[in-house]
Amino acid sequence: MTFGEQPAYLRVASDLREKIVNGSLPPHTRLPSQARIREEYGVSDTVALEARKVLMAEGLVEGRSGSGTYVRERPVPRRIARSGYRSAAGASPFRQEQTAEGVHGTWESRSEQEGASAEIAERLGIEPDDRVMRTRYTFREAGEPMMLSTSWEPLAVTGRTPVMLPEEGPLGGCGVVERMAAIDVVVDNVAEQVGARPGLAEELLALGGVPGHVVMVIERTYYASGRPVETADVVVPADRFRVAYHLPVR
Repeated sequence: MTFGEQPAYLRVASDLREKIVNGSLPPHTRLPSQARIREEYGVSDTVALEARKVLMAEGLVEGRSGSGTYVRERPVPRRIARSGYRSAAGASPFRQEQTAEGVHGTWESRSEQEGASAEIAERLGIEPDDRVMRTRYTFREAGEPMMLSTSWEPLAVTGRTPVMLPEEGPLGGCGVVERMAAIDVVVDNVAEQVGARPGLAEELLALGGVPGHVVMVIERTYYASGRPVETADVVVPADRFRVAYHLPVR
């Protein structure tokens, strides 16, 4: 093999991928067997197996027990619209995460106190092990899981107040901006960073994804006069959604 030449299994995977993308191997079609790949491409069983593993890791094919490997239906990505924080009264957690008008969704949540990890402490400007309220959300649209979110709020800000539990009390279910305003904390800025990584097993299980699929992670922090008052990780399946930002021109 000359320098710079692709390994054989990647060349086989690339050719099969092209056939899937151009429709030569349409959704629900059985992928050529390992023996067929070996014969057609003149490669070893090991190369054929590794090529199939690449396509499975990319989410292009799926194994069916006792039946073989089949081309997966490729979802048409939908849009998740974001436009920074919403100060309007009654902004729900779902609306906080998906700002597109006309989109309705539901959410499930669970809150519990914990000591801040070193990473979360840095994001909130507090000391490691300082107490925070962690809330885990699952957001659904038409019953389909579309987003996961884990938020952390420093109890030095919300502790012993009516908004200590984000989903309980008089403002339970309202967005961060409105809840903080109720305890005289004025949110005036929000920062988001978007990255991507392979989804964790528990994330993909909750989102209905395939092992190896990539997720987008939006790291968001709300500020009040420069002080972080809430930080969150929002996880979105990258194969089914696109994140679109609508930002005002100042």
